[in-house]
Amino acid sequence: MASYDPDNIFAKILRGEIPSETVYEDDATLAFMDIMPRSDGHLLVIPKTPCRNTLDATPDQLCAVIKTVQKLALAAKSAFDADGVTIQQFNEAAGGQEVFHLHFHVLPRHEGLPLRPAGNMGDMAAIKAHAEKIRQAIA
Repeated sequence: MASYDPDNIFAKILRGEIPSETVYEDDATLAFMDIMPRSDGHLLVIPKTPCRNTLDATPDQLCAVIKTVQKLALAAKSAFDADGVTIQQFNEAAGGQEVFHLHFHVLPRHEGLPLRPAGNMGDMAAIKAHAEKIRQAIA
């Protein structure tokens, strides 16, 4: 397996070199909005420490991240009055991973409403409004 690249986009977000719309942060994890949302409220959860994905993450990294994933899934489901939540996590290029820093996608879902296509930039005003709804649901 390749080594961790400290210049990946999520590492840059963690260092404050690239802006993000943060919805939650604790000592071990960061949750922020996906700028190419496939559903309203689509967010990402990452560990603050380096690891490529589930395959090289430590048990402590995995525990911290999944606890935050659950917290944010509950908040996003509530904030968007969603019927369910899709949680996605990809490992290595062959597994669909594009950014090589462990991350989980949290996508609020409504019955009968398909996900939007991948790779389309979202409206930043809407993303900011969605982030605020999730922050209020956490509080």
